[in-house]
Parts: sequence; structure tokens; C-alpha cells
Amino acid sequence: MDEEITIIDSNTRNEKIKNFFINNKKNLIIGFSIIIVLIIGYLSMKEMKERSKIKLANQFNITTIDFKTEDKQKTIDQLIKLINENDTTYSPLALYFLIDNNLIANKDKINILFDELIIKTNLDEEIKNLIIYKKALFNSDFSSENDLLRMLSPIINSESIWKSHSLYLIAEYFYSKNQKQKAKEFFNQILGFTKC
Repeated sequence: MDEEITIIDSNTRNEKIKNFFINNKKNLIIGFSIIIVLIIGYLSMKEMKERSKIKLANQFNITTIDFKTEDKQKTIDQLIKLINENDTTYSPLALYFLIDNNLIANKDKINILFDELIIKTNLDEEIKNLIIYKKALFNSDFSSENDLLRMLSPIINSESIWKSHSLYLIAEYFYSKNQKQKAKEFFNQILGFTKC
């Protein structure tokens, strides 16, 4: 008797599963198709991003390798185009190449390119803070006290790894201006920050 009940339960269960697939065949096919389309879409997007990254890498490498001091403008235009791509790797590298080789003399243009990276490029928070710090470092020789403090305030008011560097830059700025008391205050902040 128990064997018959087990066989009936098994047959009933199999019949229910079979009926479920028959009754929901259309929904299952649609669901399965959507999953396949999403997987293919994801893999396609990933492939396109990789190709785009390789293209930017090649553009950067060709531009920097072919750099000649006689034809600066071509290099400048290509590097600015790379910066405007807002790539997390090659846009900062392009800006640093421009600065390191003194290709753009206009400090306002350089600051606009820094802002392009800081505002429009989707960077990791600490990389963004590094670029803010480099912008302040670039501007420290000709900026006012207020401008320098304003530039560095996002870092100083955070727990960034660049906070002590920013405080040191401001302290050195005041020290170079012979404002030793203000410099001392920032040096003391560094000591207080590093003790934490």
C-alpha cells in the first residue's frame, strides 16, 4: 500500500511539473530569451569598453612617442582630445605630459584641463584628490592664499591620504611668504593628523 502511494505521489509530482512547463512555456521562453540577451549585451559592452581603452592607449602612445618640439601644436591638440575623452587612465596621463613638457604656457588653460579631470572624469576618490593636490601644487607659485585654500579644502576637510600632503603644501606656501605663524599652524595640523 505504501509503495502504491509513493508511486502515485511521484506520478502526481511529475505531472504537476510537466503541466507547469506546458502552461508556462511562453513565459519561460521569454524569460530565458531576456536572460540570454542581457548576457550578450553585457559581454558586448565589456568588449567595446576594452576596445575603446586599447584605442586610447594607442593614441596616447603614438602621440607621446611621435612628440617633436618643432610640431608642438599637433601634440597639444591630440593630448587635449585625450583629456576630453575623460578616461580614468589616459586623460590624467595626457595632462601630465602637457605639464611636464611645458607644452601649454597659459596657466588658465591648464586649470581648465585640471577641472575637466576633476569634475567630468569618473575617477576613484583618492585619485581625484591626487589631481586636486597636483592642481594646487601647479598653482602654488602664482595663486593667492585664498585660492590655494579653496582648491585644497575638499582634501583638507576629508580623511584623504593626501590630507597631510595638502597641509604641508599650504604650510610651505605660508613659510615662503614669510608668514611663519600661519605656517606653524599648518605644520602642527600635520602633526595632529598623523598622530590619529
